[in-house]
Parts: sequence; structure tokens; C-alpha cells
Amino acid sequence: MFGTLGGNRKKPARTQRRLALAAASVAAGAALAACGADRQDADAIDGAFPVEVSAAEFQERQRASKALELRLAVENAGDATLPNLAVSMFVDEQAGDAFSIRLDDPALADPDRPVWILEEKYPQVDGEPVPAGLSGATTAEANTFAFGPLEPGEAREMVWLLTPVRGGAFVLDYEIAAGLEGPALAVTEAGAPLSGEFEVRIAEKPAKDRVNDKGKVVTGK
Repeated sequence: MFGTLGGNRKKPARTQRRLALAAASVAAGAALAACGADRQDADAIDGAFPVEVSAAEFQERQRASKALELRLAVENAGDATLPNLAVSMFVDEQAGDAFSIRLDDPALADPDRPVWILEEKYPQVDGEPVPAGLSGATTAEANTFAFGPLEPGEAREMVWLLTPVRGGAFVLDYEIAAGLEGPALAVTEAGAPLSGEFEVRIAEKPAKDRVNDKGKVVTGK
């Protein structure tokens, strides 16, 4: 089983902030234009870019220490080039990176605890090698990943390789954006923000492997 798209089930707080910032930017631009002033973000691309999510896959039931792929496939459904396809993810918005939670314990020197470990060289675009020396499509923000421009009609499938390290039930939210800064938005055909979630349950103990009578390694239940 795989997680569902969940595009309109919940609007993450990050999406709400992005929409608020976009609206504020447009309003500020209009005010400055009326006054004849130059905008500092005059080169930023704004507008809404229709994007279709054709696949969102992440195994719902997982076991600790077993690496699994998370896949998102998107297509530019509009007539303009999307400036920079970006994906933000978070389990806990208070944590310092995408795949950690923050524990409310003042005794901890570092309250952030990982739920998943992102494997080296990920995320990647499916079928495209990562150049030597690079560590996937990472950005300055620890929970945001950028995959470059997306031409009209172009599709791209992105892959994260994640290893669960903490047992329990978790919700991993994702949001798709049209750029890392400025008021460019990725939206559905109806104009809604593109976001979704994966509901995952991670077993505390890893499955035990054994060798059967035919000499093959099998995973126990």
C-alpha cells in the first residue's frame, strides 16, 4: 500500500504562510508602482503555475532500519515555464529538518530527533545521475529541495531514499512550490495550493532475516 495524494485534505501552515507572503508581495508591488518607486524584487517571477501531481508514493507500513523510496511525480500543466520546482517536507514544523520531530524536553541538549534518515545523494530525479560532489537537490533550507525549471508539458519524477529510525505513527507533509523565493506559486487546476501528506506507521523492531532451506534470504514477519 502507498500513501494517497491527499492534495486538499489539509493545508499545512507553511502553505498558509507562503500564500500570505505572496499576497503581501503583490499588494506591496502595487503600492510601490502607484508611487513610482522601484521594487527590490522586480526580477522575481510571480503568478500561479498549474502543476499536476501524477504520483505520490510512500509505503504506509514500515520497519526501522529498512530504507524505502518516497516518490513524487509532477507535470507542468500550464503554458509557461515553472521557474524552479521546489518541494518542502516536514513531520514537525518546529524541527530543524524535514524528517525530524522536536521533543518537548528541556533536559535535551538537542530536542530534534530524526524519524527518517535521508540517504546520501538523495533526493534525485529518477533516471538522472547526481554529479560527483553533490548531495542531492538540497537547498539552504533543511526541509526544502529544488529540482530546477520545468517546461510546459514536462514531467519529472523525484525520489527520496529514507531509512526509518523511530517507531510510531507519523504524518509527513509535503508542499510543491514554483520557486524558492518570490510570489511564484504551484497550484492545482482549480487554483488551490499543491500540498499533501503521507500517513505512516513504523514498527519499533526491524524484521528478522533468515536463510531458508533453498539458501535464500527471506524476511520474517
